[in-house]
Amino acid sequence: MSTAAEGEGRFPDGFLWGTATAAHQIEGGNFNNDWWAWEHDPSSGCAAPSGDACDSFHRWDQDVELVAGLGLGAYRFSLEWSRIEPAPGEYSLAALEHYRTMCAACVDRGLNPVVTFHHYTIPRWLSDRGGWEAPDAPECFARFVARAGAHLGDVIGRACTINEPNVIGVMGYSMGEFPPGVRNELDRHLAVSDALVRAHRLAVDALRSGPGRFPVGLTLSMAELTAEEGGQSIRDAAEEILENTFLRATDDDDFIGVQCYTRIHFGPAGQAADDPAVAQTQMGYEYWPQVVEYTVRRAASYTGIPVLVTENGIATDDDSVRIRYIAEALEGVLRCLADGVDVRGYFAWSLLDNFEWTHGYRPKFGLFEVDRKTFERRRKPSARWLGRVAQANELVTADG
Repeated sequence: MSTAAEGEGRFPDGFLWGTATAAHQIEGGNFNNDWWAWEHDPSSGCAAPSGDACDSFHRWDQDVELVAGLGLGAYRFSLEWSRIEPAPGEYSLAALEHYRTMCAACVDRGLNPVVTFHHYTIPRWLSDRGGWEAPDAPECFARFVARAGAHLGDVIGRACTINEPNVIGVMGYSMGEFPPGVRNELDRHLAVSDALVRAHRLAVDALRSGPGRFPVGLTLSMAELTAEEGGQSIRDAAEEILENTFLRATDDDDFIGVQCYTRIHFGPAGQAADDPAVAQTQMGYEYWPQVVEYTVRRAASYTGIPVLVTENGIATDDDSVRIRYIAEALEGVLRCLADGVDVRGYFAWSLLDNFEWTHGYRPKFGLFEVDRKTFERRRKPSARWLGRVAQANELVTADG
């Protein structure tokens, strides 16, 4: 296998450097979706409600300027479905125009707007009808995508249909930590996965039928899944349910978005304990930047389509650790490139310290700190460093 040194630390011309956010995690005030209801339910286990988040619905222009100011080439953000379609079939032109203005501002600042159409949240009207278990949920999503795509299509750079559909199933229907809070219901989990696959395929068709010509794909949460003694069959079953189901759904897509953070162990009884010799992040994950190389190679091999690392990062209060983690992850990307793997870009998660779902505001993934009272954005050293990497298009040291 090639090493990063043999690749001389340089990335190919046109390699897309970016950072990512999600509407509910940064906008604030998204009261019309299922997550707002969930985080305000005392029995949900959420550490805190999202509240005003980073006030990015009003300060989005600051966020675009932060990305451009770092010298990155792309900004990945999501549309809030419940703002655009607050009632079934009723669309807000003001919300559509808000997101169109965001896309246009990105283009004006030399940024590729990478638009995610679904990042975990659904409108309350769909949640009330069963969410992704509603028989027509995929069609409802496709209708929303078609309407939003008709308004935004000519200013979209890339489109991600659904963010991490595998997480929606496992966290909502097996772990019970996401809406609707169901535990150990594998049949329902699998049925929701099937619905999300159908929703993705319908959304791809809708986007390709509308204005604009841009690459379309989905993003998938992937991990390095390992088997302890006696755990191989469990590991393989998990890989099939969590990853392969959705990797197969990318047939004819323009790219697969890989989102990866850590390694997960499996034993004969299911998920096994982490390696105590490996440090833990604020999310309780193993510190495992090697996951990027592992998952990029697997996604590329399985799908045969180009790969974008649409999310990767670490939750930590120590920004020097963030730099080290991302640098080690990028060394893995360089090894993939040196071996001919078609990797098109890397997006750091996240632009801002933000609302991290059930964990509230404690985990710090951001390149920028956000004051919880004034919403002031403060740049971290990792932001400056990643900007230098992007501008040089090569892996540079943190101090040089």
